Amino acid sequence: MRFSRRTKLVAAFIIVIAVGYGLVLLWQSENQVPVAFVNARAQGAIIAQNIVNISGQSNATLAEVNADDAKGDYADALTLVSGMVTQSEDLRNQAVDLSNQIEQMTQSLSDINSFEARQAALNSISSNLALINQLINYSGDLGNLLDALQARFTGQGKSVNNAEIQGFVSQINTDVNAINNFNAQATTAMQEFDKITGK
Repeated sequence: MRFSRRTKLVAAFIIVIAVGYGLVLLWQSENQVPVAFVNARAQGAIIAQNIVNISGQSNATLAEVNADDAKGDYADALTLVSGMVTQSEDLRNQAVDLSNQIEQMTQSLSDINSFEARQAALNSISSNLALINQLINYSGDLGNLLDALQARFTGQGKSVNNAEIQGFVSQINTDVNAINNFNAQATTAMQEFDKITGK
């Protein structure tokens, strides 16, 4: 049985459409992202940015504390220091929240079919974990500085000289820069993830 040229063209067209549709479905299944991962990623990004914003404010506050110290306005300096203690506690709470979101992302990794996308997500998770670790260092360094400043301003406790205080300040600035860098790395990794998954 012979088919007309038109029938052959129609058949070929249908086959091309079917194959193309099949490839699209295959691509979509390979790049499917679990809802739990998407939600945890969105929440984690918000929390990480909050951490960056709050920790970044410490530089400006420390500059004010130094200015008050220089002019002998210890009352205002102590008020600023107390506010930094509150901020530090808030950051610790946000670090716990971020770790919870990272846990959700990690649990969803096995449901991401694309190896490349999974690797990009893992890179972002690793950067966020490094951010949390750096935040712990920041909190400890900030605690050391606040203890030193309170002792200096109230005259109670061990006397701390300017060089020691500046050492604490320098370390806190290093912590803040590292937190910013880890957040940027996590963001870049997720941008790569989006390219791979076509989001």
